[in-house]
Amino acid sequence: MDKLTNKEEEIMKILWHLEKAFVKEIMEKTKGSKPHYNTLSTIVRNLEEKNYVDHEAFGKTHRYFPLISKESYRKKFVNSSMVDYFDNSYKNLVSFFAKEEKITIEELKEIIDLIEKKN
Repeated sequence: MDKLTNKEEEIMKILWHLEKAFVKEIMEKTKGSKPHYNTLSTIVRNLEEKNYVDHEAFGKTHRYFPLISKESYRKKFVNSSMVDYFDNSYKNLVSFFAKEEKITIEELKEIIDLIEKKN
């Protein structure tokens, strides 16, 4: 499974949300400056070549749908980020967010509760 570009990830998030969509529908959900229709269509076809999406044909138009779940993608690339940036340590990951003040004490307590309930 290849890592996606930021734009490809944005398109996949839209497809995961919509489940099935024509390029026009994806365009409507795109935030910020909208790419040209042909550019968006090319990105979707690239996702298809990478085996992230497939399509159903309706004459000359295609309705696209994800082949990879959001959870599968997240698991793959969170794990690789853990190895690449946090020395494969969840402690380092949580410490990073605590130091950056991206996680609250209450959230940390919830995490501890979840861990304790599993044991």
